[in-house]
Amino acid sequence: MKKGMLMKTMDFDFRSRRSMVAGKQGMVAASNPLAAQAGLRILQQGGTAADAAIAAAAVMNVVAPSSTGIGGDCFALYYDASARQVSALNGSGRAARALSLETVRAAGHEQMPHRDAVSVTVPGAVRGWADLLERFGRLSLKETLADAIQYASEGYPLSPVFGHSWQHSEALLQSWPHTADYLPNGQAPAVGQIVRLPQLAASLQRIAEQGPDAFYEGEMADRIATTLRDLGSPMSAADLRDHRSDWADSIHIDYRGTRIHEHPPNGQGLAALIALQICSGWPIDSLPPLSPERLHLQVEAMRVGFADAAQYVADAATHPAPLDFLLSEGYAAERRAQISPLKAMSPPSYGRPAGSSDTIYLCTVDGEGNGCSFINSLFMGWGSGIVVPGTGIFLQNRGAGFRLEPGHPNALAGGKRPYHTIIPGMMTRDGDLCGVFGVMGGYMQPQGHLQVVSAMLDDDLNPQEALDRPRWCLGAGVSVAGDSELLLEEGISLKTMAGLARLGHRVRPISGADRAVFGSGQIILRDASSGVLFGGSDPRKDGLVAAY
Repeated sequence: MKKGMLMKTMDFDFRSRRSMVAGKQGMVAASNPLAAQAGLRILQQGGTAADAAIAAAAVMNVVAPSSTGIGGDCFALYYDASARQVSALNGSGRAARALSLETVRAAGHEQMPHRDAVSVTVPGAVRGWADLLERFGRLSLKETLADAIQYASEGYPLSPVFGHSWQHSEALLQSWPHTADYLPNGQAPAVGQIVRLPQLAASLQRIAEQGPDAFYEGEMADRIATTLRDLGSPMSAADLRDHRSDWADSIHIDYRGTRIHEHPPNGQGLAALIALQICSGWPIDSLPPLSPERLHLQVEAMRVGFADAAQYVADAATHPAPLDFLLSEGYAAERRAQISPLKAMSPPSYGRPAGSSDTIYLCTVDGEGNGCSFINSLFMGWGSGIVVPGTGIFLQNRGAGFRLEPGHPNALAGGKRPYHTIIPGMMTRDGDLCGVFGVMGGYMQPQGHLQVVSAMLDDDLNPQEALDRPRWCLGAGVSVAGDSELLLEEGISLKTMAGLARLGHRVRPISGADRAVFGSGQIILRDASSGVLFGGSDPRKDGLVAAY
């Protein structure tokens, strides 16, 4: 690179040579170094894993604004070391109460539109941040947002992987109104260029000083409602004012002696647990890693998990899933028997009880053994593409996760939460925190959870090795998982690809920048006897594990 020249491209042709990071007093893993360091500073100031998670998430809003932000939603799993309990925070928003399936279909839509005002649900992130701090934090919202405000107002250098993505989005940003802050001099910034987001800084500052009500009531809420109303959405200021987060218990199964926790529906963690429960009945660890025999069984288990998720993942307040049935060993045995080791299945149907895209993930563990698995998202890159004038806030398009089929559990209805792709993961053993983990990336997420859990528990890989391992992905995810392409990352051998093809899979190798389809993850493990922490950060992003 010539002196004074900013990088305009990103070379993705590399193999990770990262080593696992070890620490004891605290650890933060995030997909940008500035976010990880912000969380670490909070831990060093006496904050908990919850405080550190919010600090890191807020910085990610600034340094990766197409993927996450206060215009989106969040989910968290939190391990409270004093109570030895896992709690699940649902910080996702609901559709406008006046919105209906019939209205959207009358407008000519057979499926939920993606870049449209009617796809915007109430952003739940800000309330979720505040609720996590209220229950498990020690510091104020103002203290945890300080670094994010500083970077947004004073500027930061754009990182390589996200810079590549930003440049790829230039035409989209130029076609949307109110995006000037995200196009300095009318263009997407180059890697290494100093980026300032003054309007977003002012919004974060107002929230820091006045709390979450500054977002859900008053001028900011009125601006959000007015912007959406002008674009055809019935979202009202009352929809924003009445938004609340929810707390629940995690859902879980036991895999190789370790309890794997996921967030309950409306998140799709159910798909990962169903697949893992099916895999638990096979001697996966006796099959060579990345062999066609092992990958075939895992892929087939994942197809079943997606089939059930497509039917049952919905707003638990209106359509609770039959979780006891779906996560039972008996059901897993039934589904396992439907999978042939010799042939890929036709699209599976969902099980029936008797009688009846862009995201950021981060994780934190503090010196007391509290752990937070945290995910925040706008859904598709830059969400709905709608920016609230004068605020720098991109609004999410999570409503695109609804179905327009009357009677379906996930059918659109006013005041309802949609199917969510974002899922945080956690592991405990004998009641102690064992690890926090997650793999971001739309429908890749449960597939990533299955693969990294298997890598750590079947093959005894450390967190960094588990994240470095090449991945597979059912390309169409939950929609048509039975006959979708099986995408195979560079590093999976031609022999394995050929073996999977012989079994009936429609395989396609993926390399270069297209590897983004395989998502990106973070993992922190904790040794219960010593308290030592071990962390890994995915080489597919700009991330870092920060520890002390």
